[in-house]
Amino acid sequence: MKILLDPQIFDQQTYGGISRYYTEVFSILNQKEDVEVILPIYSSDNAYVKNTNLLVKNKGLNFLYKTLAFFKISTRTLRRKKSEKLLNQAFQDNNFDVFVPTYYNPYFLDKINGKPFVLTVYDMIHELLPQYFEGDSFKVFERKLQLLEKATKIIAVSNNTKNDIIKVYPQIDPDKIVVIHHGSSIKIDPTAHVDLPANYILYVGARPNYKNFKFLVKSAAPLLKNDPNLVLIAAGGGKFNDEETTFIKKLGVEKQVIQRYFKEEELGHYYKNAKCFVFPSLYEGFGIPVLESMACGCPIILSKHGSFPEVAGDAGIYFDSDSEEDLQEKIQMLLSDNQLRKLYAEKGLEHVKKFDWKDAAEQCLQVYIDAAKK
Repeated sequence: MKILLDPQIFDQQTYGGISRYYTEVFSILNQKEDVEVILPIYSSDNAYVKNTNLLVKNKGLNFLYKTLAFFKISTRTLRRKKSEKLLNQAFQDNNFDVFVPTYYNPYFLDKINGKPFVLTVYDMIHELLPQYFEGDSFKVFERKLQLLEKATKIIAVSNNTKNDIIKVYPQIDPDKIVVIHHGSSIKIDPTAHVDLPANYILYVGARPNYKNFKFLVKSAAPLLKNDPNLVLIAAGGGKFNDEETTFIKKLGVEKQVIQRYFKEEELGHYYKNAKCFVFPSLYEGFGIPVLESMACGCPIILSKHGSFPEVAGDAGIYFDSDSEEDLQEKIQMLLSDNQLRKLYAEKGLEHVKKFDWKDAAEQCLQVYIDAAKK
């Protein structure tokens, strides 16, 4: 089977759950003798795909890119043009069985010559919480709906996401939606040495409004004030903006709420050494950090929304997202009870075994095969 994999998400993300998902699944599929994955990219800034066997090999171009980068000349436009040329050639050759778009741009619909395509839906957040996305929502609504209606098959990353698709768009045939969970790939790199405080609460990733980071800071502020050695680390997500800095200062905890950058091989240590990981988001289609935390033996506190109960099961501690006091109590509960932390760490380590990228890749392949038969 030949699968043409669309490059759009790898142009958009350096880090991110969506690009990680495709990298994990297709790195596994590309090793199978009866599967050929065509990803029309020579070089990428994406942290996951750039170190795989998925990229098209061209020593001359790679040498050119490295030379230009050495002289601090941007290669982004050149690389994108080269990728577009590769992609257009793949469309013209028409030598593939199924097309897999990696996001919702429908540019390919008049290029695949009637070949089947399989759409993965990661969440329905733009449709359910449009107030957090301003002008972007309508474009995503429109494009996603167009692709949902035309897709041969649809992969939903959780049962919650499938239910949301059907709820928002009841005209979509539920029988063409297949639920395939993500896997976990994070490792504790023994060669990575990270300078971390002895006593900290962990938050990971981006911090837009629906992620509820300010709610976490406000809930944790009394705990931080009571213990000057306690820290809240926001790992990744870029440095605090002016609004966040002002908000944290008004709460009087600016010395204890810190933002940290991390390298991919360092992230496991952030989870492993944290007293707990808090994921206060109002909605997630899946939430890879849930698996990462459990895989690293870190107790996790989550809101009850979206896919969290489905993914974390009884290995998660849940709080009422309308109650700062409830979140504060759940954090304090873990901070003050070593045995409880150990219990939930062990629960997480056991529960995460249910989520495997090899299983996910095999299930995705079966969907692609079924789509190719249509």
